[in-house]
Amino acid sequence: MWGKMVQDGHFDRENFSKGPSMPSSLGETYCAAVSASAWVEPHGKCTVAFAVSWSSPQVRFMKGMSYYRRYTRFYGISERAAVDLVHHSLTNYKLWEEEIEKWQNPILNDDKLPEWYKFTLFNELYFLVAGGTVWIDSGIPSSDSVSTRTRPSKELKVTKVKSNKNGVQVEKTAYNGYGEDNHFSNSDKFSGSITESDDVGRFLYLEGVEYIMWCTYDVHFYASFALLALFPKIELSIQREFAKAVLCEDGRKVRFLADGNWGIRKARGAIPHDLGMHDPWHEMNAYNIHDTSTWKDLNPKFVLQVYRDFAATGDFSFATDVWPSVCAAIEYMDQFDRDNDCLIENDGFPDQTYDTWTVHGVSAYCGGLWLAALQAAAAMAMHVGDYAFAEKCKGKLIKAKTVYEEKLWNGSYFNYDSGSSSNSKSIQADQLAGQWYMASSGLPDLFDGVKIKSTLQKIYDFNVMKVRGGRMGAVNGMHPNGKVDETCMQSREIWTGVTYGVAATMLHAGMEEQAFTTAEGIFTAGWSEDGFGYAFQTPEGWTMDGHFRSLIYMRPLSIWGMQWALSMPKTVLDAPKINIMDRIQVTPYTPQETCVRKIAEKAKCCNSKIFSCTC
Repeated sequence: MWGKMVQDGHFDRENFSKGPSMPSSLGETYCAAVSASAWVEPHGKCTVAFAVSWSSPQVRFMKGMSYYRRYTRFYGISERAAVDLVHHSLTNYKLWEEEIEKWQNPILNDDKLPEWYKFTLFNELYFLVAGGTVWIDSGIPSSDSVSTRTRPSKELKVTKVKSNKNGVQVEKTAYNGYGEDNHFSNSDKFSGSITESDDVGRFLYLEGVEYIMWCTYDVHFYASFALLALFPKIELSIQREFAKAVLCEDGRKVRFLADGNWGIRKARGAIPHDLGMHDPWHEMNAYNIHDTSTWKDLNPKFVLQVYRDFAATGDFSFATDVWPSVCAAIEYMDQFDRDNDCLIENDGFPDQTYDTWTVHGVSAYCGGLWLAALQAAAAMAMHVGDYAFAEKCKGKLIKAKTVYEEKLWNGSYFNYDSGSSSNSKSIQADQLAGQWYMASSGLPDLFDGVKIKSTLQKIYDFNVMKVRGGRMGAVNGMHPNGKVDETCMQSREIWTGVTYGVAATMLHAGMEEQAFTTAEGIFTAGWSEDGFGYAFQTPEGWTMDGHFRSLIYMRPLSIWGMQWALSMPKTVLDAPKINIMDRIQVTPYTPQETCVRKIAEKAKCCNSKIFSCTC
């Protein structure tokens, strides 16, 4: 091939009519090339466009299920698809470039934004492609799937749910990840309101290339701002997947690595940690370090994301479809209120996204997420017409908020937790995660403005500026004496995605200078020429000396939470400014039995307005 080019400067034109080559045999390597020639006048220029494509129409997971990729809906599954893809690219790439420039220019030409922020914002999007993304056309496996999974066992429960939709009782059925043929079919009742224009297939992306779990939910909480801002229908489709999962139970036994105990793979009412690994959607919770059905952040994060997405898109059919799951997610958390004060408690182990950082009693992070989830659930209940549930959530919120502030507020920030350990008074960078979502969703602040700004200023002064002068981001934990919290690996790490989230919260609070200084530390350490060389492979976090953990990670997409704060969507900005919480008549709240299964108890028949037993 190279000899031909040296001799003639081009390939023979008749090669183009020879048709496809024979498939290569095992161990054999083929090469291919194309050439083009053009006359260029002195001082002139000529552009020659080349395009290359692969058509790989199927994706197969380890346990045998195969699906057609999303593009096959438009290009088919034949060998011709690769040619059509190349042709489409060559005839449309100029238009695509123009559209990309139209999208990026308002940000790139904004003189008020720092230069480092502009290109870091767009460059962090690399993960949506490089993060192990799988996008399939539908949940129906391809005809040649070879599944090692048999039909669902008796341990896979079916839950029927009744909920109030604008005053009308509606019933939905969840299939535990399985339809009539061991999969969710397109006619799944849960997705009945999805129109053809809203059907975007099913989307998976990894937590990271080292942590191979699909759509890890506690991390998606941070990264989802990118999808919501740029691909909102994909974001809604992911939330629908988790809404289905809430109502499912997988009783197959799993051994958890942290304590060696056995438990079930998925509890009804609990948000799964992830959608699985070897058999996504059907075998969830690939994560097995802890029993995540006892984690305190996953359910609140589901409620918060669902409300934010509803507020941003105004998609009422989405809100009513997922509403039964929102109710179930809230009621499931009642079991973690140990003293009936309406505030959840952590259980003395790392029961949240910081899965090596132990929490005792009430925690700033999980407790704040819970307060925010109650407010979001109450607001959403008003929209869908479930006024009784709205009243219930507001009653809990009023009581829980008082307890939260009494136990954690110390005059300048919220303590890490209400326990008596050596780090209970640590300054956690992520303590206002719930407030971040309130501001992002157009809901009232959780606390008064003085407390919010005081907390953020404390984080800035200690977690940010006391670490290499603010040139590395926000360290997760810092003692009030100015020393980094060395309690565990994660307390002393700087998490890139959390730092962006803290910066977004600062932007919402009107602290722009602190926000951009905080986030610039991630650029300086990760992307700049003077940094550690992590461009286009941003890790979950790094230590003081720059050693990384988990390259190419999902959470740094949260930089789009900053852009969300800078340019809130019209649907959120134009929402009624009336405090929706004030429109709910509150009666004294009395804890009631919930039908969501508690982990330590055996499932039993029960009756409530949320679940309808199928015994």
